[in-house]
Amino acid sequence: MSTRIKIGLAIIVVALLITGGWIYATSGREVTDDAQVDAHIVPIAARVGGTVVAVPVTDNQQVEAGALLVAVDPRDYQIALDKAQAELADAEAAFAAARANVPLTSTTTSSGVSTAQGGVEQAQASVEEATHGIEVARARLVTAQARQREAEAVAIRTSKDVERFRGLLAKDEISQQQFDAAMGASDAARAGADSAKSQVVEAELGIRGAESRLAQAQASSMRAASELRGAQTGPEQLTMTRARASAAEAKVQQMKAAVSQAELNLEHASVKAPVAGIVSRKTVEAGQVIQAGQPLMTVIPLEQVWVVANFKETQLRDMRPGQRAVIEVDAYGGREYTGKVESLAAATGARFSLIPPDNATGNFVKVVQRVPVKIAIDSAPGEADVLRPGLSVTATVYTDGRP
Repeated sequence: MSTRIKIGLAIIVVALLITGGWIYATSGREVTDDAQVDAHIVPIAARVGGTVVAVPVTDNQQVEAGALLVAVDPRDYQIALDKAQAELADAEAAFAAARANVPLTSTTTSSGVSTAQGGVEQAQASVEEATHGIEVARARLVTAQARQREAEAVAIRTSKDVERFRGLLAKDEISQQQFDAAMGASDAARAGADSAKSQVVEAELGIRGAESRLAQAQASSMRAASELRGAQTGPEQLTMTRARASAAEAKVQQMKAAVSQAELNLEHASVKAPVAGIVSRKTVEAGQVIQAGQPLMTVIPLEQVWVVANFKETQLRDMRPGQRAVIEVDAYGGREYTGKVESLAAATGARFSLIPPDNATGNFVKVVQRVPVKIAIDSAPGEADVLRPGLSVTATVYTDGRP
């Protein structure tokens, strides 16, 4: 075999070895340089409006969770809180008074009904007594009138006897004693008639007195009936009193909510960092008047960073969560960080764009799509804090389970 053939065979063997080594080295892994560091971007916005009195932080400053970022003038919110607390105290006093009226109204209602019923019964008894008195007085009047007629008849008869005896006395047909006896009988009869007449007048006065007492009793009965009707409205009044107490209690709850809101507004006058991180994009200065919801700055917690690698759809066949990954950071000369695949996005990046593609319109050109893959960095504490969101990296995922 000639030397030239041997050299050619050697070159072919070396080429095969190099190709095989390259295939072995590159198999079982997927690589992309379309990757970047990402992190939580926490926007800080104003919860209440007002004049900024202090901004104790600057751009790129490290802050701890709960640190004061912006201070808004709190005086308006303190006044609102004081007013709400005063209104709450007033509502609580009104509720206490309304609640105390409930048992009082209940007791008054019960006693009022009992008293009114007793008054009605007493007035009815008085009416019956006065009616009976009128009947008795009318009977006395009838009796007195009968006696008057009888007495007047006797008086008339005895008077005629006197006149007749007077003529007989003049003729001496009767004695003076008989005449005097007739005169006495006549005088007694006139006195009896006068007495009977006075008894009639007395009986008439008795009737008028009894009628007056009946009118008074009837008036008292009407008043008692009216009072009873008023007392019988007690349950409705008790219901109204309880309703007023419930309304006062609801007012107390409303004022408590107003106090809580005022306290919350006063607390929100001090804008604090929700997480520890680096202050970025600060757009607020002392003396500035801000509105509720206005963006002020952002806080980025650099201890919680990850990588979003946009792999081609053809690279995802064997990729699974939990697979090992290596991250090479361009900013630090290819410094490597280890990690693992945490999750694969539910759709391609193009689908999340402002104007997603619609392949059913126009001319179709097939374009390989990319799917975002989230890679968690599991480097030692203190190493990941040098990474910044947006840094370009090269991500390698070992899909064959290679350690």
